Amino acid sequence: MIRNKVNVSFLWILTILLLFSCSTEDQPWESLFTGEDLTGWHKKGGKANYYVEHNSIIGEIVSNTPNTFLCTDSEYSDFILELEFKVDPLLNSGIQIRSSSYPEYKNGKVHGYQVEIDPSQRAWTGGIYDEARRGWLYPLKDNEAAQRAFKQGQWNKFRIEALDDTIKTWINGVPAAHLEDDMTLKGFIGLQVHGIGNNKEKEGITVAWRNIRIITENPMEYAKEMELPPKNMYNKLTQNEIDAGWELLFDGKSSQGWRGAKMNKFPESGWEIKNGVLTIHASGGGESEKAGDIVTIDKYSRFDLKVDFKMTEGANSGIKYYVDTELNKGKGSAIGLEYQILDDNKHPDAQLGSHEGSRTLASLYDLIKAENKFPRPISEWNHARIVSDNSHVEHWLNGRKVLEYERGSEEFRRRVAESKYKKWENFGEWEKGHILLQEHGYPVLFRNIKIRRLD
Repeated sequence: MIRNKVNVSFLWILTILLLFSCSTEDQPWESLFTGEDLTGWHKKGGKANYYVEHNSIIGEIVSNTPNTFLCTDSEYSDFILELEFKVDPLLNSGIQIRSSSYPEYKNGKVHGYQVEIDPSQRAWTGGIYDEARRGWLYPLKDNEAAQRAFKQGQWNKFRIEALDDTIKTWINGVPAAHLEDDMTLKGFIGLQVHGIGNNKEKEGITVAWRNIRIITENPMEYAKEMELPPKNMYNKLTQNEIDAGWELLFDGKSSQGWRGAKMNKFPESGWEIKNGVLTIHASGGGESEKAGDIVTIDKYSRFDLKVDFKMTEGANSGIKYYVDTELNKGKGSAIGLEYQILDDNKHPDAQLGSHEGSRTLASLYDLIKAENKFPRPISEWNHARIVSDNSHVEHWLNGRKVLEYERGSEEFRRRVAESKYKKWENFGEWEKGHILLQEHGYPVLFRNIKIRRLD
């Protein structure tokens, strides 16, 4: 009887193992590499060499060329990616995910999240770097287990999960990084060969990748538990941003640095700060009728401004700059140039304006229509950027430039003269002014408000 019980237990364990094995094999993996050629991939950036050898993709360094990337033809949003890699100890590399390349962004430079391959003594393989944008988001300086997991001179394995705003990485089965950030939610995958400048001694060094496979069909169903707590990047600056002179205009906790546009303190109601988000609540749809607009205490002349915003259905609001709060002491919003925030599909303002389309999302309100827009759906966060360098101004939405103009130019003044702003002398040409977030009666949420002075 005892032997029968042992046999039954053994058979039960074996059955469980077989079922687990079958379920793993049944996962909807799709190969991204044929093992024979580079079908489905193309090269961006520098001039490093890529070729196929022994069922692997080989990336070979070339001197005097910038970082080079072998990129998938397709873009991916939510996915689970697994691959193996082997890297020369002298070569830094990485895996780009949710990455992009646009002519208007640094002349087409590849940018986006990179899962680091770092064979140096620092050993940050599996950490997350923001290529050509913010720098290190998740270094591995406090993760000794992941640092030790990398095998020098051997094949290593990555598992990378990108689901909603969360990126998780494992190196050889060891948890490496757990990041929450939503700057980019979709893009290509790329295999990096790092530039070496004029270092001829490194020329010809290689990195190899193989067994590249991905799950895009219901990837959340196959996600693994992550032992590491998440680190989020909301209302925070990276070290690279600090070094470049960026400042937070909203700390996620307080109204420090802001006041009402028509008062000397922050509004007591209407605006709420909660869970790292600054929200203007509904008040009936009127322009600055209840809580009122809020402005920065400081004024700015030349600047690079970034703001995350989330609309609600039918919403109307705006980000104003070069605002003069001494004008328009009566009803309505304070006066300044405006980056329009609008639900183009549900709000009637989208059909109005002195110039066709000039009141739509990301437009220079009532003056210039935003083009080439890729807005995220209502209820998702969008990323606004306004760059004003002397007279030249640019509006960006979700990493794409949507308009540019010259303050004070003949064309600019003509448009002002045809708009609702014609009664304000020298409108939009003031040397400096406040940054403003508008109350227009609709719920709108803001976070990650940061600015870099260019003067």
